[in-house]
Amino acid sequence: MTPCPSSLDAVGRNPDTFPMGVSEELRALGDVVDRLAAKFPALPREHIEDIVQQEHSLLDTGRVRAFIPVLVEHAARERLSR
Repeated sequence: MTPCPSSLDAVGRNPDTFPMGVSEELRALGDVVDRLAAKFPALPREHIEDIVQQEHSLLDTGRVRAFIPVLVEHAARERLSR
């Protein structure tokens, strides 16, 4: 009996390139918006959502998905702090 190939086989067993599911990434980005809204309560939530969406679109073509939410949060926080 041949073992079933793992989804890790397709990414060369590098956990950084293991694809984050779309729903997981969207949930994580929602968490980013929540954290930034708490950090910047004077800013409208819609503005924060727009910034997060803009930063996400800049990184959306990347192959390594695991760190996208963290990178988006960092960039959005920098922009909101100005």
